[in-house]
Amino acid sequence: MQEQILRKFFLGFIQIHILHHAKKCPFYGVWMIDELKEHGYDMSPGTLYPLLHNMESKGLLERQDKTVEGKIRKYYTITPLGSEILEEAKKKAYELFKEIKD
Repeated sequence: MQEQILRKFFLGFIQIHILHHAKKCPFYGVWMIDELKEHGYDMSPGTLYPLLHNMESKGLLERQDKTVEGKIRKYYTITPLGSEILEEAKKKAYELFKEIKD
């Protein structure tokens, strides 16, 4: 139960993290799973891909399909709307973290 509650809280942070990386350079799903794992998030493809598709359908990410070693790999980049949302989320998160840091 506790893990489910924390997971729900952290999904917002993960989306900010996704937008952050999508702004830096295009990424694909497996890379993002590994990146999140480096930060202590054990996210399955069954959780990440629906999240990416949702962010794409809301206009935060754009997807480009590329063939890599005979397989189609989906690369995600940030959209102008995603950039605006990221900047606003960073400001709000910073304000909240300043208050709760103690």
